[in-house]
Amino acid sequence: MLVEASNVKDGRFVFLPKIASVYSTLVSPCHLIGQIADSVSYYAKTRNIAMRVAFAPLFAVLLAGANAFAQQSSVAKPLQAMPYSPSLDVSSLDKSVDPCTDFYKFACGGWMKNNPVPADQARWDVYSKLANDNQQFLWGILEADAKGSDRTPLQQKIGDYFAACMDTAAIDKRGAAPLAPELAAIDKLSDRKALIAYLGPLNRHTRGTFFFNSGSTQDPGDSNQVIADIAAGGLGLPDRDYYLKTDAKSEETRQKYLAYVAQILELAGVPAAQAKQDAATVMRIETALAKASLTRVERRDPYKQYHKMTVAELSARSPVVSWPDYLAAQGVPNVTTLNLSQPEFQKAVDAILMNEPLDALKAYLRFHVVTAAAPSLSSPFETANFDFYSRYMRGTQQMPPRWKRCVRQVDRALGEALGQEFVRRTFSPETKQKTVVMTDQIEQAMQGEIEQLNWMSPATKAEALRKLHAVRNKIGYPDKWRDYSSLTIKPDDYYGNAVRAADFENTRDWAKVGKPVDRNEWDMTPPTVNAYYNPQMNDVNFPAGVLQPPLYDAKLDDAPNYGNTGSTIGHELTHGFDDEGRQFDAQGNLKDWWTKDDAKGFEDRINCLRDQFATYVVVDDIHINSKLTSGEDVADLGGTLIAYIAWKKATAGADLKPEEGFTPDQRFFIGFAQWACENTREANSRLQALTDPHSPGFARINGIVTNMPQFATAFGCKAGQRMVKAQVCKVW
Repeated sequence: MLVEASNVKDGRFVFLPKIASVYSTLVSPCHLIGQIADSVSYYAKTRNIAMRVAFAPLFAVLLAGANAFAQQSSVAKPLQAMPYSPSLDVSSLDKSVDPCTDFYKFACGGWMKNNPVPADQARWDVYSKLANDNQQFLWGILEADAKGSDRTPLQQKIGDYFAACMDTAAIDKRGAAPLAPELAAIDKLSDRKALIAYLGPLNRHTRGTFFFNSGSTQDPGDSNQVIADIAAGGLGLPDRDYYLKTDAKSEETRQKYLAYVAQILELAGVPAAQAKQDAATVMRIETALAKASLTRVERRDPYKQYHKMTVAELSARSPVVSWPDYLAAQGVPNVTTLNLSQPEFQKAVDAILMNEPLDALKAYLRFHVVTAAAPSLSSPFETANFDFYSRYMRGTQQMPPRWKRCVRQVDRALGEALGQEFVRRTFSPETKQKTVVMTDQIEQAMQGEIEQLNWMSPATKAEALRKLHAVRNKIGYPDKWRDYSSLTIKPDDYYGNAVRAADFENTRDWAKVGKPVDRNEWDMTPPTVNAYYNPQMNDVNFPAGVLQPPLYDAKLDDAPNYGNTGSTIGHELTHGFDDEGRQFDAQGNLKDWWTKDDAKGFEDRINCLRDQFATYVVVDDIHINSKLTSGEDVADLGGTLIAYIAWKKATAGADLKPEEGFTPDQRFFIGFAQWACENTREANSRLQALTDPHSPGFARINGIVTNMPQFATAFGCKAGQRMVKAQVCKVW
């Protein structure tokens, strides 16, 4: 249920600057945040989201899957209360399927039949539906705050941001005019030296990814400190492989991308012939960047993205950019040490900056300014952006209605302000307390499993338990809300609001450099339907949005709740001990605390799971890349097992009765399976197979229960049936 967070933002795919490939989410964050259409960024990890961690492909979020905000009918209206759906829904079953043959279809077949992918979505699942309900509920809040006269300062900001976004007449009237100052500044760059110097203010104040990314990151070697980070970036396609693979589909994608680049430049006023030439230039530069970039699998190794050095050492390695001046432009002139995540990539950047013609470099900058701004501009820009990133890349048939796009943008810009309104109306103290209790029980189950491992030495066990006991659990919302008082929001300036909000976040991000880490900070907003583990913080985070039906359901018995929410908690906790998380210690430092024999024992067990998942077909002849998904697969298996153990202990001695025709054990596993019910478009499946660290829903269920003898016992499955494997994998 976790996904990795992607980096598609403001119309382009971005290599996140944070060191971590490590922010593990329950589900793919791309999925719940709203899709590439409005610009997506690829990296991080959660049961469903991925995060901005410097090593980062992993927001450790699961943002992998769901489209958080999905379609309703054209007559949709704001919700005044959240609708109820049970966490175990017998109408979602397909009882014609033998659970011992295909448990996923048994548990989800009815749901799949009754929930086709909406026209404005690339993927539709249980998380998507709940996220859509959340969005429709927030719509009502924002409409009221946009019109209200007696508003708090926060209500004014979120209401005015929403109102400005909804004013399409004003946005369309301005056309490309908001871009004029930024494009004029690029046009005035008279020589190579001026262009290179301009990268500092451009990266600081302009939305977009320009050759490389930069920002703050937790120091992997000293998790109590924040340092500056220079990371790979600069691409407009979701992954390096789109530039380098030679199959017919990749060739087609590159041609479509060339057409998009030319189209977006024409909209900005570049003559058609020049726009076509500039598109080829952009492709040439980005291909060079892609060739120098680490693969997604390579980025799963945090050591490959940790190269701490002084600014002087960086200047010696990468002499083209004046790094003292660049850092001063970011507002941190006194930085002395930083992390260079991909040294070879930065060499490629230097070569491009020195060898490409000045006009080519300006064309590249011009495109990235425009594509980043496209979702905030007039309809032609927004439509072009959607048509490529969502319609073509993910198969989405139509753009979501305006109200959805605007709710999404408010959540991105003012998430903790909007989150206060959401929490006040939806998240009770009782729900928080029950979640705390369940989390404690699952941690106790994890402790028991670690203590019983027969392949791990006492020394490594002691370190594993030390790390487990140090995990911080964040439930619902932050203890301290973000202060937005310095951010100016106007009811009649949507583009300006978007620029100021991005600048506000950049300022906040760079202000962390050189200071102690704020361990109370959250990287997801409270309404988000997802969860994540951050290995550098060693914390698990469960926003209020994921702790409601049909995920956590206080009306139902414990079995499906432990199967669903309990497995989510277990999933995030297990990320601390997956192939990436295990490389960080109890304080979140990148440190090897394993003996060589124990590390080999772990790899042998994770390879068992990799071999199994590599046999699953995603679409056509495309198999799961189990080297990419292994962290999430391990978390799914370990999380479900310890949730089952915790449930058994919590209900020991209780007289549990069958309900709705199923035994308590069967209800646990059905509850576990039904969070993953989904339908997805073929184009999206192809994209996810290449970029998402989460396996498809069917594999996240069948691939887990086939490795749990408890499931076979619950449903009476026999040797030889598909859901019973001769070789069972177990890591934790």
